[in-house]
Amino acid sequence: MLKDDKSYPYLKITSERHPRLLITRKVKRDKAKYFGPYPNVIAARETKKLLDRLYPLRKCNNPPGRPCLYYHMNQCLACSEKAPSEAFYRDIVQNITSFLQGGYKDIKTSLIEKMQEASEQLNFERAKELRDQIQHIELVMEQQKMTLNDRVDRDVFGYSYDKGWMCVQVFFIRQGKLIERDISVFPFFDDAEDTFISFIGRFYLHEHHPKPKQIFVPIGIETEILQQLLEVDVHTPYRGRKKELVELAMENAKAQLSEKFSLIERDEERTVLAVEKLGIAINIETPYRIEAFDNSNIQGTDPVSAMVVFVDGKPSKKDYRKYKIRDVEGPDDYETMREVIRRRYTRVLKESLPLPDLIIVDGGKGQMSAALDVLENELGLDIPLCGLAKDDKHRTSELLYGFPPEVVPLSRQSQEFYLIQRIQDEVHRFAITFHRQLRGKNLFQSELDKIPGVGEKRRKLLLTHFKSIQDIRQAQVPDITKLGIPHNTAEEIITYLNTEQEKEDSSE
Repeated sequence: MLKDDKSYPYLKITSERHPRLLITRKVKRDKAKYFGPYPNVIAARETKKLLDRLYPLRKCNNPPGRPCLYYHMNQCLACSEKAPSEAFYRDIVQNITSFLQGGYKDIKTSLIEKMQEASEQLNFERAKELRDQIQHIELVMEQQKMTLNDRVDRDVFGYSYDKGWMCVQVFFIRQGKLIERDISVFPFFDDAEDTFISFIGRFYLHEHHPKPKQIFVPIGIETEILQQLLEVDVHTPYRGRKKELVELAMENAKAQLSEKFSLIERDEERTVLAVEKLGIAINIETPYRIEAFDNSNIQGTDPVSAMVVFVDGKPSKKDYRKYKIRDVEGPDDYETMREVIRRRYTRVLKESLPLPDLIIVDGGKGQMSAALDVLENELGLDIPLCGLAKDDKHRTSELLYGFPPEVVPLSRQSQEFYLIQRIQDEVHRFAITFHRQLRGKNLFQSELDKIPGVGEKRRKLLLTHFKSIQDIRQAQVPDITKLGIPHNTAEEIITYLNTEQEKEDSSE
């Protein structure tokens, strides 16, 4: 009941004296000609644009003798001084009807010839425009196959399987028209036909999809089992448009499965294969686990460091760690790196956590030297370590390895270079976000937070009532206790604030 009631569009030729070609979502009994529905709205609009160029139906409401812009483009003759005859319009309507009902091959052939001619003349923009028109025509004509005339509610199933994966495509046809599609891709381990039958059973019995009057399945599927299970007419069409619908569902499932494998291959190329190639470039074992560090501070204030972990070329966010720097005074990036490397891998050794195959520090020779000194001389660890250098625009420039550090030869268009770029961007984002959070928190701290017994609620209560620390310092104990704060805490507040004031006065 909450479903969006927007329907698929139709192409409509009006029954007026000067007919128009329109896109509409409502079918009325107005003697007009309707073609559709079109599940692909963009393709329908592009087809209308093409027909508008080819056939000069009315595009405006101008009176005769008042030409419009389309008139000068030979796309609208209704506003010419001598209006076209009804016979002229009948021929155009018949041509458009023939085109939309399948007689589009002559126009398609003509467009192909024009596209080839434009390409030979090196007019590639025009050739591309014609190519797109051809593709839209093919797409719209393909969708026309999905309309049946008997107005029976059906679900059409098709499937494809390969490499342990199955894709099932469902067309929902209501009142003879395609209204929706459903695509499911999942791994399977049993017989393909049995898995497909089980999927259809779950589709209706467990996922509670409404049952149609009839279900179409491909050749080779045992319809009797499904018919008994679902108590619905299950049919295998062997010819005609119904068979074409099942074949189209099968083709779509096969195309979707191919796209799934392409995505998997691209993902592997960006992740696991990139990690393997990175190991080869550095001349180390494949670094399946990479830990990267970056520091962040503003002139030494609120110094922090962050670590991100990439496993098989993908971020493992549950392993990310944040560090508040404890022992370093001022903006000393090298000592900050020493501290965080020491704290991280001391804990790794103590708790027997997994060691990384590669450590990356955001920085050059100085940061690498500091980290390597802690790893080898203090902790006795032999882990490959790289540094990341940046260019003038703060972008990943070079990967450094060895001591003295040397540039690892990586192509800037390679997946392994993109991988270290992602690692550097991620560790920088994580570190700077933590630093901003810490800095923002410290900005909102006050002297009241240092007093025992004063938490966030009492601090807000005091500042709301007295407006400032100076007003609280000048208050009496009864002024504070009447806010509901205990007597001993009120004394502590006044004593602490006056003591701090005396310290400041004496230092001046």
